[in-house]
Amino acid sequence: MSATLLVLFLVLMLIRLPIAICLGLSSAVVMILFNLPMTVLAQRTVNALDSTPLLAVPLFIFAASLLSTSGVTNHLFELVRMIVGWIRGGTAQVSVLVSLIFSGVSGAALADIGALGSIQIKMMRKQGYSAEFASGITMAAATIGPIFPPSIPIIIFASVANVSAVKLLIAGIVPAILITALLMIQVGVMARIHKLPRDDVKFDWAAFGRKFIVSLPALAAPVLLIGGLISGYFGPTEVAGVTVAYALFIGKFIYRELDFKRVVTAARDTVDATGSVLFIVATAALFAWVLTMDRLPATASAFLLDLSDNPLILLFIVNVLLLVVGMFLESIAAILIIAPIITPALTAAGVDPLQLGIVFVLNLMIGLLTPPVGMSLYMVSIIAKMPLHRVIRGALPFLIPLFVSLLAITCIPAISTWLPNLLG
Repeated sequence: MSATLLVLFLVLMLIRLPIAICLGLSSAVVMILFNLPMTVLAQRTVNALDSTPLLAVPLFIFAASLLSTSGVTNHLFELVRMIVGWIRGGTAQVSVLVSLIFSGVSGAALADIGALGSIQIKMMRKQGYSAEFASGITMAAATIGPIFPPSIPIIIFASVANVSAVKLLIAGIVPAILITALLMIQVGVMARIHKLPRDDVKFDWAAFGRKFIVSLPALAAPVLLIGGLISGYFGPTEVAGVTVAYALFIGKFIYRELDFKRVVTAARDTVDATGSVLFIVATAALFAWVLTMDRLPATASAFLLDLSDNPLILLFIVNVLLLVVGMFLESIAAILIIAPIITPALTAAGVDPLQLGIVFVLNLMIGLLTPPVGMSLYMVSIIAKMPLHRVIRGALPFLIPLFVSLLAITCIPAISTWLPNLLG
């Protein structure tokens, strides 16, 4: 049964049907062929969406859209530009730091690229950076968003793997800072080798003070979010709701950029994005149920544990698997399909589920920078108006710090587990 399901799924993917259709249609056909109860089709798809943590997904998408519309990204970019823009390669360093800050409200790599990519690439190209370098650092910096809280992929992984969403979100803080640091080191090395330009911005304390005051409401958004999670006052869903309310408040009353028309546009964009995500969640739940009926998760767990009972070796095997999967499968679909299969085996072998969640998501975010299905590549190609092969060439140097980060997080569990365990 599982073999039939997987073959049908691959055939539908090869004819380039949307991923949700591939998941749902292949599952329905197998249920008919093997006389499984058809009432489950509606039951599993609806029940998959009856999840409180998943309510955070549309709310975070809406908050990111509101903040982007309010001009928050421009204020953050200009503030960070004044701090580090003067060094060689400074505008690229600004791109990395702003991605870290903005990831505190966006929760998704493609949202970061959509909100920041055009500004970052245009500024770097204007200052003399190559188009390949500008596109590469923009894509690499966007991988920070799904690791640093809030993270839509982490929330979905937590709901699938039955892990505390709050702890898993907090587990992403230190890895995100590590990725940021390694990307900045990579930019610094390339700046020396390629003599990257310096920004023409001049640091002035008075101008910096004014820009800091203007940017303070934007900077407070991730502080509010992370503070609520760490203090325990908010869960992921509550934090998402508070972030939406905060975005509406500062957009309307502080930056004065939001009006009714823009809010409606942001809401429409949120419905479009949420519909796509939750359609995949629903059909993937049905797909996973068919696999479970055929005992594939138990078989896969036994197979992995037969290969080794060493947690580190199993993590390396999973890394290879996910890096390959990330080249071909959309990240949310990959989480929903694969996480229920491999999580039991690795937790049984002693892998901390918090570490596994971060390793899982980071692998799939690296997949966004690899062909043939790397969505970041296609999005930046459109934004930068560049052929895909040049965008891929620009991404290659920045895979080095991402792979080093993945290696460190794989080999050192404390990078992921220290902070959530410290906070209890």
